[in-house]
Amino acid sequence: MAASDQGGDDERRVNVRVREMFVEAYDILEPFFDPANAWAGQMHEHLAFRALHERFPEMSADEVLTIVTAAKRVFGSGGKPVP
Repeated sequence: MAASDQGGDDERRVNVRVREMFVEAYDILEPFFDPANAWAGQMHEHLAFRALHERFPEMSADEVLTIVTAAKRVFGSGGKPVP
C-alpha cells in the first residue's frame, strides 16, 4: 500500500522549497492565466515563464515549469493555493 493510501501525513511532494515558493509564485502568475487578460484570444502563458524566472532566478527550468504547470491547474480549477 502506498504512503498516500495509508492516510498518514507523509509529504508526497519531493521539493519542499518549490512548494514553499508556490503561493508567492501563484500571485505572480495568476494574471497570465486570466482570460480577461488575453490578447486576440491568446493567453500569455509564455510570459508567465519569463515573469517567474525573473522573480526567482535561482530556480531551475524544471522548477519553473513545475510551478507554472501547477499554477495553471489551480487557476483552471477555480481554486487558490493553500499556504
